Amino acid sequence: MFINNFDPVAFSLFSLEFRWYSLSYIFGILAGWVLAKRIFIKDDNLKEKFDDYITYIILGIIIGGRLGYVIFYNLDYYLENIFEIFKIWNGGMSFHGGLLGVIVMSVWFAKKHNHNSYIYLDIVSLVAPIGIFFGRIANFINSELYGKETTLPWGIKFEKIDEIYRHPSQLYEAFFEGLLLFFILIYFRKASSAKNPGFLSGIFLIFYSVFRFFIEFLRMPDEQLGYVLFKLSMGQILCLVFFIFGSYLTLKKYDLQK
Repeated sequence: MFINNFDPVAFSLFSLEFRWYSLSYIFGILAGWVLAKRIFIKDDNLKEKFDDYITYIILGIIIGGRLGYVIFYNLDYYLENIFEIFKIWNGGMSFHGGLLGVIVMSVWFAKKHNHNSYIYLDIVSLVAPIGIFFGRIANFINSELYGKETTLPWGIKFEKIDEIYRHPSQLYEAFFEGLLLFFILIYFRKASSAKNPGFLSGIFLIFYSVFRFFIEFLRMPDEQLGYVLFKLSMGQILCLVFFIFGSYLTLKKYDLQK
C-alpha cells in the first residue's frame, strides 16, 4: 500500500506558485493542440483555423467548467457568495460543465466560419483524453476526488485526508477515461462511419460516460452534495444524460452510412 503526501505545488518562482492542477490544464491543451495539428488534421485550411479555435476552446473549458461546478455542485453556496464564483484559483471545476462550454464555443466558432461544428468537436474528442489523463493525475497529487475505503493491496492512504486506505479512483479514471479512451477513439477513427462528422464525438460521450459512471461507485461523492438520486452521485447523473445524447448522436451518424 502507498501513502500519498505529495505537495500540490509543483514549484515556486519568486512569490508565484505553480500548481500541478494548473499545469495539467496547460500540458493537456498544448499536447492536444500539437497532436491535432500534426496528426489528426489533414486539411490545410482547417489547420490554420485551428490556431484561432484553441482560444475558443480554452474559454469554453474555463468558463463552462467553472459555471458547471457552481450550478451542478455548489449552487446554494455561490448564490450566497457571488464573488466567490470568480475565484477560480480556489478550486472548483466541472468536467461536464467544461464539456458544455467546449460544445457552445465550437458551435459559435463553426458558424462564424461557415463550417460544420462536428468537424471541430470530433478533433477535440480525439485529443481530450490526453487532457483528462493529466487532469486526473493532478487530482491524485492534490488528494482530491479520492476513492472509498479498500483493503486491496494497491490502496492509497491520503495523508491530507485521513488514515484510511482508499481506492486511487483518480488513477482508475486516468487510465480508463484517459489512456484507454484515447486508443478506443483511434480505433473507431478508422471506421467508415467516422467519415460522418459527429460520429467520433458520440463515441467519446458514450465511453467516457460509461467509464466514469462505474468508477464513481468506488469514489467518494462530493461532500457538499452526497448522493443525489437513487444512490447516484451528481457526476453519475450527468454521465447518464451525456450517454443518452452520445448514443443518439452515434446512431444518427452511423445510419447516414447506410
